Amino acid sequence: MSPEVVGRSACSIAQMAGFKVPDGTKILIARLKGVGPEYPLSREKLSPILAYYVAGDAAEGIKLCEQMVEYGGMGHTAVIHTLDKKLIEAFASRVMAGRIIVNAPATHGAIGDIYNTNVPSLTLGCGSYGRNATTANVSAVNLVNVKRVAKRRVNMQWFKVPEKIFFETGSIQYLAKMPGVQRVFIITDRNMAELGHLEKIRYHLEKRPVRPVIEVFSGVLPDPSLDLVLRGRDLMNRFQPDTIIALGGGSAIDAAKGMWLFYEHPGVEFEFLKLKFLDIRKRTYKYPKLGRRTRFVAIPTTSGSGSEVTAFAVITDQGKDIKYPLADYELTPDVAIIDPDLAETLPRPLVADTGLDVLAHGIEAFVSVMASDFTDALALKAIELVFQYLPDSWRSGEREAREKLHNAAAIAGMAFTNAFLGINHSLAHKVGGEFDIPHGRANAIFLPYIIAFNAGLPAKFVSFPKYEHHLAPEKYRLIADHLGLPAATAGEGVRSLIEAVHGLNRILGIPATLAGLGIDRDSFLGKLPVLAEKAFEDQCTTTNPRLPLIRELEEILLRAYDGPPPCREEGMNREDGSYSSKLGPELQQVPVAIPLGSDNNSLPV
Repeated sequence: MSPEVVGRSACSIAQMAGFKVPDGTKILIARLKGVGPEYPLSREKLSPILAYYVAGDAAEGIKLCEQMVEYGGMGHTAVIHTLDKKLIEAFASRVMAGRIIVNAPATHGAIGDIYNTNVPSLTLGCGSYGRNATTANVSAVNLVNVKRVAKRRVNMQWFKVPEKIFFETGSIQYLAKMPGVQRVFIITDRNMAELGHLEKIRYHLEKRPVRPVIEVFSGVLPDPSLDLVLRGRDLMNRFQPDTIIALGGGSAIDAAKGMWLFYEHPGVEFEFLKLKFLDIRKRTYKYPKLGRRTRFVAIPTTSGSGSEVTAFAVITDQGKDIKYPLADYELTPDVAIIDPDLAETLPRPLVADTGLDVLAHGIEAFVSVMASDFTDALALKAIELVFQYLPDSWRSGEREAREKLHNAAAIAGMAFTNAFLGINHSLAHKVGGEFDIPHGRANAIFLPYIIAFNAGLPAKFVSFPKYEHHLAPEKYRLIADHLGLPAATAGEGVRSLIEAVHGLNRILGIPATLAGLGIDRDSFLGKLPVLAEKAFEDQCTTTNPRLPLIRELEEILLRAYDGPPPCREEGMNREDGSYSSKLGPELQQVPVAIPLGSDNNSLPV
């Protein structure tokens, strides 16, 4: 192994070796005829270089594997891909490795949990095969070579939403009928009192046969901080509620979730709550059970975050100035009330920002590596509703359009709480927090660039056993086809969807770039490396269909700052200018200003 090639691309390594390969080459591979010092590629390489052998039969293949393990990997890991059980047994009995991985990737198969039932570990002992010693007192137990044959086992999937969901006009009347309500703690912001929404909640609570005692915390601010959450928790400790009602937009509901958690379990540590995971069911820190002291009712008054039905809460650590998306199904509300009457007074900028947030939720959930038949149906419906009704909701506040958008927010929320999101939200979290950009607006600007990026061929593959090959281009095509856009091929569908998003943004007055928001260029460039690194570490990145490199996130940020927008060329408009009725009437007249008919799925960012 040469340390100079570690972390280098295949193209760079080829150049170092004195030859050239086509740009975009992912792997260098060579055939070997033997094992040993005279064949250096028969050892560990830690780079995108592979070697292969041609064996006459299975016995010769196993013998070659034995030789390679004995030459450079005694006791570590060996992998076999076959459905032949006898061949697996023969391979496992002869190769001197501590872990025999069957039909799974070597690295993640070896560390355990994701692709099999091995105990998760990032320190892999090699036993006496590899002349290893442990830090503990060595005994006979430490010298026993335990060989594990880990067959591929994947967890069953799930679909989790609140126990009760009420919707349509007047659904807040459930508050008058909900059982066991005696002490109610309402978490909201000052605008809710001014708009009369808080009084509506009080009215229905006071219609109960026995009036409950009500306490109101109205100090929620946008992007709630941990300090704000703890202040609310302290008030709850004094009041001792049996029912929590979160009234407002995503900030109010997210803040309330944090207060709920710290109220029921005062000993939890925020540092542990924000830890990332690959499998939400097998994580480093397990969230405590919620709902034993209180029930949680979420009543949204904006049509965007979907927090009323999700397992997520975005809390800002003011000390680090970072937004952290907390994620656990314990944070799912017990009751969600989706009453469109509460969304009728939204101002136009908020209608645009929250509606485009819904669109990002739907599209990212649909292409997520954890998407399923259950989430796809919901995500596709939410996307359809946004394109059909958001322009009218923004322009005229038409009642039906507002109701459809309110429903779409919850529908998309049910999709992404089970399928999760992607790097569109990772970037929006970090850039929005750094430059004080409304969350939905940041999502809207990034969305065309992320669609183009995800439709390209990945340099690295995502670690999720049910995501067996890159599906993003075809799934974007399915969205475009559902909307009635040109989508005969994956490339055409991707381009059509990008232009439809551009068209919607233009109608709503959303700039095509971050520079259009007035962000200073020097300030942006100075923070670029940190923003890319923080976005890479965001929880949403783990389920993006194309696992990004940090430098690729930097490239996306640069393009999103001052363009040009992806996949657009002047003078190549469709002449008919008409789309399906699943788009709103204004969007039906937006031309497709991109080259169509190409079957190339590798689209530039």
